[in-house]
Amino acid sequence: MDFTLADEFDDIRHAVRRLCERFPGSYWRALEPDHYPDEFVQALTAQGWLAGLIPEEYGGAGMGLTAASIILEEIAASGANPAVCHAQMYIMGTLLRHGSTAQKEAWLPRLARGELRLQAFGVTEPVAGSDTTNIATTARRTADGYLVNGQKIWTSRARHSDLMLLLARTTPTDGVTRRRDGLSVFLVDMRAAGDHLTIRPIPTMINHHTTEVFFDDLALPFDALIGEEGQGFSYILDGMNAERILIAAECIGDGRWFTTKAATYASERIVFGRPIGANQGVQFPIARAHASLQAADLMRYKAAWLFETGQPCGAEANMAKLLASEASWAAANACLDTHGGFGFATEYDIERKFRETRLYQVAPISNNLVLAFLGQHVLDMPRSY
Repeated sequence: MDFTLADEFDDIRHAVRRLCERFPGSYWRALEPDHYPDEFVQALTAQGWLAGLIPEEYGGAGMGLTAASIILEEIAASGANPAVCHAQMYIMGTLLRHGSTAQKEAWLPRLARGELRLQAFGVTEPVAGSDTTNIATTARRTADGYLVNGQKIWTSRARHSDLMLLLARTTPTDGVTRRRDGLSVFLVDMRAAGDHLTIRPIPTMINHHTTEVFFDDLALPFDALIGEEGQGFSYILDGMNAERILIAAECIGDGRWFTTKAATYASERIVFGRPIGANQGVQFPIARAHASLQAADLMRYKAAWLFETGQPCGAEANMAKLLASEASWAAANACLDTHGGFGFATEYDIERKFRETRLYQVAPISNNLVLAFLGQHVLDMPRSY
């Protein structure tokens, strides 16, 4: 085994960190409660980071998933919020792996140049929730293509995206053997949707730019279909492994931000004549959070390596997300406890990052569903849901 990371990864870290220094905590605080960081996203795009996974032949950097995860980790570790743009990373895989040559030639160069944004991921629905195979949004075949009707929820960044990756049912459930069959993936040009697509923002406890989206007889051409009709669920699952790994990296970045901030404050804050970090009740939770983050980091890299080498990685991707989200949450609580009342003051950015990292206990998949997956598919126990 060799745990050495290529020098290029250090170069990525340093470059992303320098970019993020231009967007300090005051920049992010000014965006609360619901403004979008256009300047930040444009800066990432201009330097090519959001096109990292796009092959060089289409104008991208041709990076692997490990490099992409480092980009998002470093954004989070800088105190910024990578969730404002991370979808373009993990959505990209579906188009790259299953899109036609014509689709790639039509869309990837424009995405690489920053002319278009692919940030909207239309999968979750109000009734189906995590039960993806139970979605009700339909795409009915017509003479000219497909006609889409239905609703999606928690479709983040839909107001700030030009394209949407959409999962819809093309064959009714009574016409398939398995519920996972008959689902198809489409690349939707939201700019051409007109009144057939309605977006409604959902106010939330974090500045996540999330929405619900309604489709009313939205017409899509045949070339909007990605891959084969009816195989969309397997395409989405493939992309979700990448999503889990990238979210794990974001959580590790959050955790680094929290532990660094907590350790620094604990070493400098003097109470009763000595640094509060000398007290085990303050020091040990920070140290434990750090240890948990290091363990989660190893699983992140293993999952990314499996993904890049084309090996099954569902269990590892899910475990990376589970462990990293729990470690970042422990780090967040240790940081808040260390700062006491000051941790609730917005100027310290702890309460903002605290809210941001809490999301990943329940999204993009609940940790309880990760445990159910591991129990059934890894440990061969009875299905629990």
